[in-house]
Amino acid sequence: MAIRDLIRKAPKPGSLKSPPFAFILSYLLAVMVGGVLLKSPACLEEGRHISWIDAFYTATSAVCVTGLTVVETGRTFSTAGELVILALIQFGGFGLMAFFAMAFLWAGSRVSTQQSSFIKENYSQTMIYDARLILRILLAYTLLCEAVGVILLVPAWDHPMTTWQRLYFGLFHSVSAFNNAGFSLFAENLCGYRGDILLNLTITSLVILGGIGSPVILDCWSYLHSPTRFRFSLHTKLAVSTTAALIAGGTAAIWLIQRPSPLFEIPLHEQALISYFQAVTARTAGFNTIDLRQLGTAPIMIIILLMFVGASPGSCGGGIKTTSLATLLVVLWNRIKGRSVNNVFRTTLPTKVVNRTISIFILASIFVIVVLTALLITQVGELPHDKSGGMFIEYLFETISAFGTVGLSLGATAKMDGVGKILIMLTMLVGRVGIMTIAYLFTSRESTARYQFVEEDVMIG
Repeated sequence: MAIRDLIRKAPKPGSLKSPPFAFILSYLLAVMVGGVLLKSPACLEEGRHISWIDAFYTATSAVCVTGLTVVETGRTFSTAGELVILALIQFGGFGLMAFFAMAFLWAGSRVSTQQSSFIKENYSQTMIYDARLILRILLAYTLLCEAVGVILLVPAWDHPMTTWQRLYFGLFHSVSAFNNAGFSLFAENLCGYRGDILLNLTITSLVILGGIGSPVILDCWSYLHSPTRFRFSLHTKLAVSTTAALIAGGTAAIWLIQRPSPLFEIPLHEQALISYFQAVTARTAGFNTIDLRQLGTAPIMIIILLMFVGASPGSCGGGIKTTSLATLLVVLWNRIKGRSVNNVFRTTLPTKVVNRTISIFILASIFVIVVLTALLITQVGELPHDKSGGMFIEYLFETISAFGTVGLSLGATAKMDGVGKILIMLTMLVGRVGIMTIAYLFTSRESTARYQFVEEDVMIG
C-alpha cells in the first residue's frame, strides 16, 4: 500500500513539479534574463543597438550553446555583454539544473529524490554514483579543461593584443569551445587561423572533450581510481568508437571530395587541418576556419549529416547523439545477419534501448521536416525553384545546425524575418533539452498494456 501511495503522489510527466518541466523552464528563464540583459545599453557598444528579437535570439543561441548569430558578437556587444554571453554559455553547457543542485549542496540544503534521479539520468547512465559526487567530478573536469584551454590559446593569437586581452580572448574561446557553443569574438570566426596547428588542435580537443558526454567522463574517473577491477560500460565503448569513426570518416570525406577544387589549392597541412577542424566542429561546435559557402554541395551534405548526429549523451552538444547512431547501425547489422537480438561488444542491447533510439530518430526527423517546411513557407514563400538560388539547402543546413546546436551557417540566418528567427530559436531549445524531454511532457507515465490483440502481418519494404 505504501508503494502504491508513493507512485500515486509522484509528479506526472507534464506536471509543473516534474524534473523535465523544471529543466525546460530553467532554460526559458535563462533566455529571458539573458535577452533583457543583452538589450540593455551597458551590454552594447557605444552607438550600437539591437532589436528585442535579436537580443533574445542571441541569448537563446548562447544558453543552448549553439553559436548561430544575427549580429557580430565582438563588434555589437561591450565587454559586459560578452561576459553575459559567456555566462549563458557556461550555464547552458554544464546544465542549469546541475548548477541549481550544486548551489543547494553548497548551501547545505538537501537535494530531493526527484532532483537526484534527474541528475543521474542526465549525467550518468548508471545509478551507482551519488548525485553530489557526479556534480563535483563534472565541475572539476569542466574547470580543468577550460583552464588548460586558456593556457594553450594565450600564445596562439596573431592579432596585436595586450597580455590581458590575450587572456580574455583565450578564456572566451576556451569556454565557448568546451561547451560546444561556437561563439567567437572575431568577425570572420577563426578563418584567420586555418593554418595554425596549436589553435586548431586546442579548439578541436576542447570540442571533443566537451562533447564526449558525462557517462564517459565518469567511466574514465572510475577507471583511474580502480584500473584493475573496472570494466568500461557499453555506452562508453559505443560513444568513443562512434565519435572516432565520425571524426576520421568526416575528415577523409571532406578532404577527398573538396581537394580537387580551387579552395584547396593550399599547403597539404592546411588542407588536413581544415578538413579535420570542420569534421570536429560540425558535431555541435560551430567554429569554422573557412567560409562554408565556398564548399561544394557534397561536403555541405557531409557536414549536414554530422550535425544531425551531433555529440554524445550527457554532453554540451545536441543532435540525435552518437550512441543513437551506433544503436541504429547495430540493429541494422544484426538484422542483415538474420539475428533476432542486437549483439555488440560481447553484450546485448536491451529492447527498450532500441525502441527509445528508434523513437528519437523518428521524432527528430519529423521535427526537422516540420521546422524546415515552416521556414520555407514563411521565408521563401511562392518564389519559384529556379529563382530560389539554393535557398532550400541553406534553410536545411540552418535547421539541422540549430537542432544539433551546432552554430554553423550558410548565411540564411541573417536573411530571416522575426518568424524565421523564432522558429530557429525553438529548434535550438528543442535540440538542447532533447527531443525526448519535450515528448515526455505530453505523454503519460509508462504503463503495460492490459491485453494484446491478434497479430497480423503487414507488407513492408
